[in-house]
Amino acid sequence: MKYKIFIVDDHAVFRDGLQRLVNLEPDLSVCGQAGDAEEALEKAPLLNPDLTIVDVSLEGTNGIDLTKSLRARFPKMRILVLSMHKEMLYAERALRAGANGYIMKRESGETLIAAIRQVVSGHTYISQEFNAHLLEKLSNQKMEPQGSAIESLTDRELEIFRMIGQGYGTKQIADKLHLSMKTVIFHRANIRTKLNLNSTSELVQLAIHSDSSEK
Repeated sequence: MKYKIFIVDDHAVFRDGLQRLVNLEPDLSVCGQAGDAEEALEKAPLLNPDLTIVDVSLEGTNGIDLTKSLRARFPKMRILVLSMHKEMLYAERALRAGANGYIMKRESGETLIAAIRQVVSGHTYISQEFNAHLLEKLSNQKMEPQGSAIESLTDRELEIFRMIGQGYGTKQIADKLHLSMKTVIFHRANIRTKLNLNSTSELVQLAIHSDSSEK
């Protein structure tokens, strides 16, 4: 028996490469691909995958929100979130949204296949580094104030904060996320308040610094 794997990522070249990697395994087979959340939600009930791999960064609805939707509609589906973004900010959000694991794109193909097998077999996958971070958090050890503030952002606020760091303006963010400019401005104001920033320039500088530290 082969486990059916469904890949959701907005980069076709990456999807094809991942499909080739997965299909080399005797117990795994890619049953379909999707480039965005809408397509994923249309195809998922037809494909009935054992495991769905979801990228955090998608056009429109992001991978965290898609994970919430998939979990609500398909309670038994196994979900592995795959992303280029820092675990410390996104992994816990992904797990809270209903994912069964989180792995970064920089990991080797061997590690990714191991993560897929671990999740599809009913277990949770996170890196040793992030596991240590969770244990530290649970033990109530002192955290960096700035890190704690960024963690307080909602999923949508964090997404906008990240896009600010990548150089997107308000209109570009609104267009990419299918939001009104008024909504983006509202979120930017909330971000500044939560991060205790006095100006837009401070927000941009911190966002750029945070984005560069993820790479």
